[in-house]
Amino acid sequence: MLYLGKGLFFCYNIRTMVITYLGADFFKVQFGDITIAVNPISKESKLAQARFGADIALVSANHPDLDGVDLVSHGDKKPFVISGPGEYEIQGVFIKGLPSTTTYGQSKGIAQLINSIYTVSLENMNLCFLGVLDSEKLPAETVEELDEIDVLFVPIGGDGVLAPAAAYKLAVSLEPKIIIPTHYGDVGAKDALKAFLKEAGESPKAEEKLTLKKKDLEGKEADIIVLARSL
Repeated sequence: MLYLGKGLFFCYNIRTMVITYLGADFFKVQFGDITIAVNPISKESKLAQARFGADIALVSANHPDLDGVDLVSHGDKKPFVISGPGEYEIQGVFIKGLPSTTTYGQSKGIAQLINSIYTVSLENMNLCFLGVLDSEKLPAETVEELDEIDVLFVPIGGDGVLAPAAAYKLAVSLEPKIIIPTHYGDVGAKDALKAFLKEAGESPKAEEKLTLKKKDLEGKEADIIVLARSL
């Protein structure tokens, strides 16, 4: 509520962001009437899939564990698909795709895949998804484009993505308010999460989802939140 003087008030709705983890590097971000699917798992993957309608789909790399756009097309909802570097504005959501590389799912000696890092900005909150990043040394031009990060999603499982120690080192260097580890368990080293939390010196309990407003970020500095997989 905003005070306008002379006993007048203006009421406005502060919307809440809800983030759900669906395994691997797959997240569902809901904000008002907007649903964003990040790295949806496809039918060709061996991993568990989820189906729902999204307005926007972000795909970091051309791999079945990340590019299941067909499964987030449901009913009248056909997502606007972003699968590479560039700048985009869709329904008031500002998105940047930034270049990096990955060896995820690749045999030795095979050329690296493009891995797109995405920043998503809406209602003065900035999310950053590192996708299946495999090196803590980001391209200089990518680092320059990373604005203030509120919530950072970092892969920690090794085997084509960052190992736990490297993931934590990079995450802290980017100075986010919240860090959410991804890509562990059935797609990464079995003890990756335990190792990552040991690096951080924290042991938070897994939460079913993250419900977030801008004011919830106040005073946070690289706080780690673990999201339980909802599948």
